Amino acid sequence: MGELKTFKGGTHPHDFKELAKNQKIAECDVPTEVIVPMAQHIGAPAKVLVKATDEVKRGQLIGEPAGFVSAGVHSPVSGKVKKIIQCNTPIGTTCQAVLIENDGKDEWADGCNVDTDVSTLSSADICKKVAWAGIVGMGGATFPTHVKLSPPPEKKIDAVILNGVECEPYLTSDYRLMLEKPETIVEGLKLLLKAVDCKNGYIGIEANKEDAFRIMDKLCKEMSGDGITLIAELLEVKYPQGAEKQLIKAILDREVPSGGLPMDVGVVVQNVATASAVYEACSKNRPLTERIVTATGDGVKEPKNFLARIGTPAKYLLGKCGFKENVNKLIYGGPMMGMAHFDLEMPVNKGMSGILSLCNAEVYEHRRCIRCGRCVEGCPQQLLPSELSLVIESGRFNDSKDINVLDCIECGVCTYVCPARRPIVQWIKLAKYELNRQRLRAAAKEKK
Repeated sequence: MGELKTFKGGTHPHDFKELAKNQKIAECDVPTEVIVPMAQHIGAPAKVLVKATDEVKRGQLIGEPAGFVSAGVHSPVSGKVKKIIQCNTPIGTTCQAVLIENDGKDEWADGCNVDTDVSTLSSADICKKVAWAGIVGMGGATFPTHVKLSPPPEKKIDAVILNGVECEPYLTSDYRLMLEKPETIVEGLKLLLKAVDCKNGYIGIEANKEDAFRIMDKLCKEMSGDGITLIAELLEVKYPQGAEKQLIKAILDREVPSGGLPMDVGVVVQNVATASAVYEACSKNRPLTERIVTATGDGVKEPKNFLARIGTPAKYLLGKCGFKENVNKLIYGGPMMGMAHFDLEMPVNKGMSGILSLCNAEVYEHRRCIRCGRCVEGCPQQLLPSELSLVIESGRFNDSKDINVLDCIECGVCTYVCPARRPIVQWIKLAKYELNRQRLRAAAKEKK
């Protein structure tokens, strides 16, 4: 196999993927009520377009984008709007949500679920379709996809990378997608290439998914041509191999500058599920109303990979897996970058690739830093997490900015490897929050 591509730093947590990796994608039946949040993406929450008693169809726009960095929200079912409510989000905030009573008919809105010849679409058409469909980064980051596909003219894109790494422990939704619907991913990649006028596409896959790699590699070779080069890259198994900057470094040996974005080095990175959604939007006029979710952990009797409608309560999915009564931790996402939460009614959103329930999650008391350097050695961003933790713990948030706290990708490696159990990544998140609050206060003062 030879030496596999990777990046400097990182760690090797046990992946626990054996729990769900062999479970084929099962279409989850739709509950009688769905809760559709208006904030399922980075940027401004969508503006509610419907009111109580309104009849809606599947794919109908019920929340319009509130700016360029925003995304439309569409009804995942046909039925009647019961009311507009407040809904918890995975990051601990609340947002408006539309509570819809499902009529069971699953009728599509006019113009949706209609086949289209993608060969007739221009790059501008593809970007418009992606924006219309409300597609966001489905690996968890939820950045509106149409924004990534609209770099400034001076930022010439010469490579599009699809993230098929899925390096988070427990999660297997992307893995199953690559096994079961690989054509939609590669077709989506070709549409993404066309959207940014690029000829070179890559799909990064970790070596613990060699069966998926073989499928994607074969398809890439078959579907290259007409000036388009598609390459599947097998990467070392290491967390966080799927982070944008680390993926770019591993595959292209390019380093995104401090404070920079992938487009600064000529790259657009998308998740494999996002590419599949792009193909569905362009070829079938389907807005993003469903996604694959891994429901797993020792808190369920039968871990599964579901094709679930946006708005399906987590409790409903977990109930289909045999949810255990003695669960003591619920995480939306994976254990490294996911968010622990108390709310079982939290609905599936566009970025929720997994729901992790644990019966024996440990709680640790952290101690003083012992200066072992493990966090420094493991940091994929080459930061000094131990120093950051000491500065932030003492409340010196502005000082943390001087030692590059904003370059942290919040992967959690530092916290995972720390023998003193220090919650380093949580402190870093706090510092970023406080610095952003200071920035917003300063901007508000300038407007007065």
